[in-house]
Amino acid sequence: MSRCVIVSACPVSPELKRLLRPDDLIIACDAGYRNCAPLGCKPDIIVGDFDTAPCPEQQDDVIVLPHVKDDTDTEYAAKLASEKGCSEVLLLGALGGRRLEHTLANLCTGLGLEQRGVRATLQDERSRITFVRAGEERTYPKAEFFYVSVFPLEGRAEGVCEHGSYYELTDAVLTAGYPLGVSNEYAEGSDRITISTRKGALVVVETLPDTPILR
Repeated sequence: MSRCVIVSACPVSPELKRLLRPDDLIIACDAGYRNCAPLGCKPDIIVGDFDTAPCPEQQDDVIVLPHVKDDTDTEYAAKLASEKGCSEVLLLGALGGRRLEHTLANLCTGLGLEQRGVRATLQDERSRITFVRAGEERTYPKAEFFYVSVFPLEGRAEGVCEHGSYYELTDAVLTAGYPLGVSNEYAEGSDRITISTRKGALVVVETLPDTPILR
């Protein structure tokens, strides 16, 4: 088993069903099980304290969590995916919605997965979020996304390099108090951006443009 898809409760677009694979392990979190039908999938496991939706009755594998706990439902699902040996986790329904604190918590969950050696991606219909670990270089081919932003999710990142972008970085220091890495773009003629960090993890946000870009 290589990939787990965690479906949380934020609104999801049916177009995201294109991201799913036939052999994915699907874990729905609380009201996230309602998002599975629009995505054209059925959850293998449902977890949650069911404070936002009733516990489903017609589901064999349901893990009911206590209301008073340290883990969010999504964090519990991420740890479960790690325990089951998944090397990659895609989180859908984990961005946006009416609870900003849960979006921020889900970013922390993604970082925690990366710290345990599991590749994490959070995606909605307009953005994709991935991570660059310390000592690592990742390549981002030019495709559907236009903006590429980098942030030091651990507070500080050193030796940050970003090449192939309109605004390049070389051995830069990024701190949480100054958003230097926001809203970069692909350089003219560049078909990819490479991002690396020597110390401190980065969160990379790829975003579609709001309107056609004119230069």
